[in-house]
Amino acid sequence: MARAARKTGAPDTASRYACGMSAIPPEAARGDAFHDDLGGRRGLDPALIKQLTRLDPLRSTVSVVRTWIEVAALMALAVGFPEWWVVAPCMVLIATRAQALFILAHEAVHYRLYETRWLNDLVGRICATSGGISMFSYRVIHRLHHNHMFGRQDPDTPIHGGYPRGRAYLAGKLLRDVAGLTAWKTYAYFWGAPAAARLDGAKHDPLGDTSPKLRRAALRDRWIVAAFHVALPVAALVFGFFREYLLLWAIPLWFLLQPLLRFRSILEHGMTSETGDVWRDARTNLGPGWLMWLIFPHHVHYHLEHHLYPSLPHYNLPKAHRALRDAGMLQDAEVRPVLSAARLAWASPAG
Repeated sequence: MARAARKTGAPDTASRYACGMSAIPPEAARGDAFHDDLGGRRGLDPALIKQLTRLDPLRSTVSVVRTWIEVAALMALAVGFPEWWVVAPCMVLIATRAQALFILAHEAVHYRLYETRWLNDLVGRICATSGGISMFSYRVIHRLHHNHMFGRQDPDTPIHGGYPRGRAYLAGKLLRDVAGLTAWKTYAYFWGAPAAARLDGAKHDPLGDTSPKLRRAALRDRWIVAAFHVALPVAALVFGFFREYLLLWAIPLWFLLQPLLRFRSILEHGMTSETGDVWRDARTNLGPGWLMWLIFPHHVHYHLEHHLYPSLPHYNLPKAHRALRDAGMLQDAEVRPVLSAARLAWASPAG
């Protein structure tokens, strides 16, 4: 079943569940849709899905405002107390909040922040652009991940596929991330040129697998993001806050955010069957609230639930998890404590 983007003229997920539709609408063939993925199994009651799909603009706004307040508070703390033992942890925490902004942009990619399309995209682009991400390009790339998980078209497989690969391999990857040697690959991905498109000499252009309208939006959005990140350091230099810009934004984005993005992706999809069975290839990680705030902001740790029902906004994923659990649907699914998943990531390769 596919969920066409809101206001494209096709029914949304909840409506199609209620109507019993199963055919993929024309928008999906053009590359506009995210597919629900139940893997052929029964799912939750359509009435419940319809209820959980409803957007609450107040809750979305609270998530956005709270995250920006956290960023501002950390920056203010580091500026007010410029000792290294204050600035250093603030830099690390700012990187985690940059990831939180990315998750909000991810919500907008799925049209899950606001019902009003222009508002959804505006807020999503602000959250994405601040971190160097082209939201419209990511919308195209991320759709391929959902609709072709662990398939040839999945752009995320090079990031989390093949694990566990041993401690030395993973440590080497994370050290390269912290050294800033892989950030260019991250931003190439978010600008519409994932590594998967270059595998085996492939010339597949992910942005070509979409409607002309979204393709134009993606290409235009890249220039806006590039212009912003040229103007920001120039403004910092002119107005005398270049040091603060480097320490409290550029360095966290280029060096500290990268291992967070990689390790979260591995915890979400690594050490799985890699067959495309969503119940075994998308993992829900459970753990204490403070750890989820650091690594999995905005309930993104309910990753299996997100893949099953990408129409659900982030604040309803916990309800979906409880409903699936209470219905006995998670007994053989990939749901485990986050520390257990982390131990798997560090394990030696099988065989």
